[in-house]
Amino acid sequence: MAFAVKAQVNLSISSQRKFGGFSGSKYRNSGFENGRSLFVSATMSSSPALNVENLSIKSKDIGLPLMVNSCMGKMGKAVIEAAANAGLHIVPVSFGAQEESGQFVQVGGKEIQVHSPSEREEILASVYDEYPELIVVDYTVPTTVNDNAELYCKIGVPFVIGTTGGDRERLHKTVEDSKNYAVISPQMGKQVVAFLAAMEIMAEQFPGAFSGYSLQVMESHQANKKDASGTAKAVISCFQKLGVDFDMDQIQLIRDPELQVEMVGVPKEHVSGHAFHMYHLTSPDQTVSFEFQHNVCGRSIYAEGTVDAALFLAKKDEISLLDKHVLFDVSVGKQSHRLEHNFVV
Repeated sequence: MAFAVKAQVNLSISSQRKFGGFSGSKYRNSGFENGRSLFVSATMSSSPALNVENLSIKSKDIGLPLMVNSCMGKMGKAVIEAAANAGLHIVPVSFGAQEESGQFVQVGGKEIQVHSPSEREEILASVYDEYPELIVVDYTVPTTVNDNAELYCKIGVPFVIGTTGGDRERLHKTVEDSKNYAVISPQMGKQVVAFLAAMEIMAEQFPGAFSGYSLQVMESHQANKKDASGTAKAVISCFQKLGVDFDMDQIQLIRDPELQVEMVGVPKEHVSGHAFHMYHLTSPDQTVSFEFQHNVCGRSIYAEGTVDAALFLAKKDEISLLDKHVLFDVSVGKQSHRLEHNFVV
């Protein structure tokens, strides 16, 4: 598997008193304080005949065929760009919302036609019949996650799903029952997943090691992300196993662009797409502190991780774990972490 991640990523464990290089009164006023000291590290149109020729697919003599659904979204576009750079063949069709049906999008040097939800099954069956090595990537919306996964499993197409939300228990059961191949994860950045796996291992090996320590968590994402990061919650759950008393509602969410630039240190050009996380632990007597920080600018880390997930699935005949399906989700415990290591190492 080729690993070629070029994103600006900073994964660090340090004791530096900064989060993005900021310190001073604006941080003090943010309410993120630690005892005597301050620390910041922290309509509808269809083809006349649903066959491959009409979908403009002409030759099998190409790279791994990849179908990216929700190609008009930011993540869909980023995945297509990364896949094209990796030499994969982008199938020129995609599923989208009803209002997007019939539109054509130019991404990664490809013209892709968007189809409505009502066309999904016929379109997917036609493409998969022509390209039995097809992999589908899904970055749609939470309300369509389960229906899409059920369709992929019905047709038998291996898929990568990075969409968050939906009924995750139902999603996993769909894959398990169908024995289909899938990579399912709300976090597609391989390096971040490796960090999460390491945290889980530490929690399992050293339960209670940080008993009595206080924890402060700050995370910054683009303004349209309203909820707390699932990655932050996963890390916090590890700290809880390590003995730290912390409630998820104590996470400090930074969504104001001005604060993100001036306080957190997010580059202005990445305010609309970033993920900065800081976890600060302090001993009961305030004499010892630990900081864990991971900062991601842009979406390339997730897009390239998604491409690697697709390449991983392309080797499905070599996969012996869990019979004939693969679940890849940082939230499901030891079983998934074994799979994560197969993917990220």
